[in-house]
Amino acid sequence: MAKRRGNAGVLRRLKKLPALLVEEVLPGAARAGARVIAQDAKSRLGGKRADGSGGSKVLIADAVKVRSRKRNGLIVARVLLDGPGAYVGRWIEYGTRPHFISVDPAYRAGMTTRRINKQIKGGDVALHGTLMINGKPVGTTVHHPGAAAHPFLRPALDTKEAEAKAAAQAYIKSRITRAGIVGSDEGDDQ
Repeated sequence: MAKRRGNAGVLRRLKKLPALLVEEVLPGAARAGARVIAQDAKSRLGGKRADGSGGSKVLIADAVKVRSRKRNGLIVARVLLDGPGAYVGRWIEYGTRPHFISVDPAYRAGMTTRRINKQIKGGDVALHGTLMINGKPVGTTVHHPGAAAHPFLRPALDTKEAEAKAAAQAYIKSRITRAGIVGSDEGDDQ
């Protein structure tokens, strides 16, 4: 007849396994999947640049980062924009509506920028003299005509979802062996 040995030790290790997975493996798996999406988003941005500090130009793609967090057993990895050039990312993703960048007091007549934008949208021809003409503003009031959206984050998620899941699964498989959990977690992007 076969005998069992080490039953109590095996049960103890099995009880610890879910907590070990949440602490040591799953955050890295979430980041591995998010990095696939982040890489695609970076490639969709191409060489687009933004003004950085000191008048320098910075690649907006360098602002695409991956961050993760754990709360109450739930692990979330996010692809976000952080750092120099990140401020432009939202404008590229969603576009902008026509708006005033600044309002000359001579044209303001006590109105707020919001009200002036509303009048231009309504077709008030008198306010259209504030547009750029041959690259030169008329007065100190500049009306920006808006910019079309060029999404890069959402399409990256939509097209790379399956690949991201596969990357997360591969990460989990690489960390869990018969001997236990191996390797260490590499952490968030800096």
